[in-house]
Amino acid sequence: MKIESMQDLLLDQIKDLYDAEQRLVKALPDMAEAASSPELRKAIQSHLQETKGHVNRLERVFTALGEDAKAQTCAAMKGLIEEGKEVVSHIDESPLRDAGIIAAANRVEHYEMAAYGSARTFAQTLGLEDVATLLQETLEEEKKADATLTKLAEGKINERAMKASPGAK
Repeated sequence: MKIESMQDLLLDQIKDLYDAEQRLVKALPDMAEAASSPELRKAIQSHLQETKGHVNRLERVFTALGEDAKAQTCAAMKGLIEEGKEVVSHIDESPLRDAGIIAAANRVEHYEMAAYGSARTFAQTLGLEDVATLLQETLEEEKKADATLTKLAEGKINERAMKASPGAK
């Protein structure tokens, strides 16, 4: 699709986000299963439910734009999910793996925050306040998920990973 207007640019972003969220719906259950920390597993499972809501919200955005819901391959999310899988496959089940999962998940959240923030701003520029509101709702949930992961890392998991590491002091 050739992008020739702000409307086109917004639609391009929404299609990308739609693919990203659908990929996450498929990937998050595996990440939750790989976590050894019950708190981390619960946080991932909770965000999976939110992510399903993000897919639904994006479908509402497509409707508001008068478009059919259609995904466009999100290469960035493909790569971020692959990095998360590598963390799981290279680290035995442990607090160290949990710390790696959090790092991978934080990268995902930061990508999503940037993407939703940009799309929201495009919608505002176009005067599409209903679309901007939907995108802002998801942006707030992504920020909350990022903060939850960071709190888990700083509160318990990184310390556990350090103590469980060979040669830890």
